[in-house]
Amino acid sequence: MNVVYLGSGQFGIDSLDALVGSGHSLAHIITQPAHQAGRGRKPRPTPVTCWAEDHGLSFTETDDVNTPEMVGKVAELEPDLILVIAFGQKIGNELINLPPKGAVNVHASLLPKYRGAAPINWAIINGETETGISIITLAEKMDAGLILGQAKTDIGPDETAGQLHDRLAKMAAPLLIETLDKIAEGTAAYTAQDDSAATRAPKLKKADGFLDFAESAEILHRKIRGLTPWPGASATCISQKTARTERVTLTQSQPVKIPDPTNLAPGTFDENLNLICGQDALKVIKIKPAGSRELDFKDFVNGRATAPGDRFVKIEK
Repeated sequence: MNVVYLGSGQFGIDSLDALVGSGHSLAHIITQPAHQAGRGRKPRPTPVTCWAEDHGLSFTETDDVNTPEMVGKVAELEPDLILVIAFGQKIGNELINLPPKGAVNVHASLLPKYRGAAPINWAIINGETETGISIITLAEKMDAGLILGQAKTDIGPDETAGQLHDRLAKMAAPLLIETLDKIAEGTAAYTAQDDSAATRAPKLKKADGFLDFAESAEILHRKIRGLTPWPGASATCISQKTARTERVTLTQSQPVKIPDPTNLAPGTFDENLNLICGQDALKVIKIKPAGSRELDFKDFVNGRATAPGDRFVKIEK
């Protein structure tokens, strides 16, 4: 099949690699324009733009793929199918209905669970033990299309969103090619989703990463995993001795059972330098101070003379 690819994020790179090595033809790539990033706010092209340049393949950057000009450009390419992966724009019906084989999307959850922009993060935050990949048709309603194929995987007990993202991206590639082959052959099965079982995975905001230590250690551990690498699970560290404050991001942790009640307030370091939570405690393993690199927690403690009684408090929005 002749395929036009719409995508921007790193999640689709393994699928692009698989697509160029398949029996299908990658006619053109459409991606988002470069956006400002980093301290210097320099324009940074999308991972898909970089991939296309490295492979010498034609691409177009646009901030609105639904304009008459862009729809006309896609029509001129005469695609059999449009493939959408981590594009970052809503695709209008005119584009969806343009190719004879329609438009399909690779989504990082076992739909209908976790429809939305952040399925990997919310699956971990909510304590799911299993997730996967769904290949679906595009529909007017977000992530509500017909299911063409799925693959399942367990979520590791300490796996972060970043680690799971990379695993699912690799899982997606062979499932995608298998599905495209079936579409081309006319043997694909199109299965409706059970809308009554749908759950949401809304786009994360920076404030979603502000930790509240009144919550249990288990919930906080899941949030640290699910919010790494972005937006990061953050708090303000306050020294009891000097009253110095510092913003930090927790990047690795472990829940610790506390058999006896404590009179320490949530967020306070106990005698073992574990953080007291609303239930049990949290052992910090790795931490990233603002403006600095990630550190082993013991190095953070040594560098700042962290002591029992110091506190982590929630960042005010």
